[in-house]
Amino acid sequence: MKKLSIIIPVYNEKNTIIRLLERVLKVELSGIEKEIIIIDDGSTDGTREILKNYKNNDRQIAEQADIKFIFKDKNQGKGDSVKQGFLICTGDMLIIQDADLEYNPNEYKEMLGPIIDKKADVVYGSRFISSKPHRILYFWHYVGNRLLTTFSNMFTNLNLTDIEVCYKAFGRKAINYLKHKLSSKRFGIEPEITALISKNKDLRIYEVGISYSGRTYKEGKKVNWKDGLAAFYYVIKYNLFR
Repeated sequence: MKKLSIIIPVYNEKNTIIRLLERVLKVELSGIEKEIIIIDDGSTDGTREILKNYKNNDRQIAEQADIKFIFKDKNQGKGDSVKQGFLICTGDMLIIQDADLEYNPNEYKEMLGPIIDKKADVVYGSRFISSKPHRILYFWHYVGNRLLTTFSNMFTNLNLTDIEVCYKAFGRKAINYLKHKLSSKRFGIEPEITALISKNKDLRIYEVGISYSGRTYKEGKKVNWKDGLAAFYYVIKYNLFR
């Protein structure tokens, strides 16, 4: 029996968090146990109250999965939540799952396939090499993501197509390598993870095409142009000045 740890950083996602959890719990992974680590990053919109009510339903939790809850007193950023998840996870494999509904948990099998087959230690999802459905949204976000990935690849010498993607999966070798090295507090976690894995030549990296159901700012999207500019700084910081 293998175990998959699913890290779910949450910040102000009251409209999606329960639906997302239901989707994660329904995922069928033959022979793989699920450990779900939910980290509320100081939500102020009622999300943490929803999660606490869910947590108190011990019978439901016990029947469906091993679920751990962390409630932070103040917002410290996605990167800090991801780092906490890495430190406490007990799985043979790990995947990062955003608390919105932009990514489909039914694609875990495809993400984990290269790790289970012992071909990969790290697997990146990619929204840009897939024939699966994609919601059409912002042109300049697309351009920014492609430019940022190319910029990162110039430093890391990797040929990734989507470093900002949420779906990243790791085997235990990669988990152990990363868990004490991660330092970014916020969205810099994506360039940092990429920079770190590029420095370990023993890690085998794969990429898998995934679907994407992006959302608008009205629907709750949080990343903006300032985060995009900051990401270029983080690429330089974590590749040259670590």
